[in-house]
Amino acid sequence: MKTPYDKKILIVDDDESILRMIETVLRKEGYSNLYLVSSGEQAIQSVKSVVPDLVLLDIMLPDMDGYEVCKNIRLYSMVPILFLSAKSDEIDKLLSYAMGGDAYLTKPFSPKELLANIKAILVRQQFYESRMQQVTTYSFDQYVLDMDKKVLTCDGRNIPLTAKEYALLEYLITNRNITLSKEKILENVWMLMSGGVKAHSDKLRSSMRS
Repeated sequence: MKTPYDKKILIVDDDESILRMIETVLRKEGYSNLYLVSSGEQAIQSVKSVVPDLVLLDIMLPDMDGYEVCKNIRLYSMVPILFLSAKSDEIDKLLSYAMGGDAYLTKPFSPKELLANIKAILVRQQFYESRMQQVTTYSFDQYVLDMDKKVLTCDGRNIPLTAKEYALLEYLITNRNITLSKEKILENVWMLMSGGVKAHSDKLRSSMRS
C-alpha cells in the first residue's frame, strides 16, 4: 500500500507562481508524485489519465471555474478535492461542498496550513483504504462468517440467522480478545437493531429541552 508521501497529487491553478510555490512546498515535505496543470479541461483529463489520489483545485480558472471542474470529476471519480481560493465568503465554501469538494482553503495560506490539510486528507484516505483491504471472512473450527455477504456457513452449508443473531455474532468476532460488558453489547447490537438509537436520541432531545 502506498504511503501518504507516495500518493499522486494533481495541482490545478492558472497562476504559474502559485503552481511552483505549491510544488516546492510539497517536494520539500517529501511528496514526489506531483502533476501540475493550469486549466479546468486539463484537470478533468488529468484525473482520467493520471488517476490522482488528491486534487488541489483553484476556483478561478481561465476556461471554467473550479466548481464546474469538480462537478465533472464527480461524474467518474471520488478522488478527494481540496479547493484553493481567494474567495472567503460562506456561500463559496458551501458551494464547493455542494459540488463534491472535501475541503476548502482560503488564499493566502501558509505552507504549514496547506501541508496540514493535505496530510489530514491523505491519512484519512489511507485509513479507509486499509479498512477496505482487511479480511472480511473469519473462520473458527468448521464455521466461516462472511461479513460482506453477511452469511454464516458450516462445512459449506448456510446456517440461518436472524438479523439480530448475525449482528451479535459479527460484533463479538470483530471485538474478539476484548472484554465486553452486557451494557456495551446492548448498546451496539440490541439498541441498533431494535430502534433503540432513535428512542435514545428522542430521550436526549427531550432532556435538553427541559
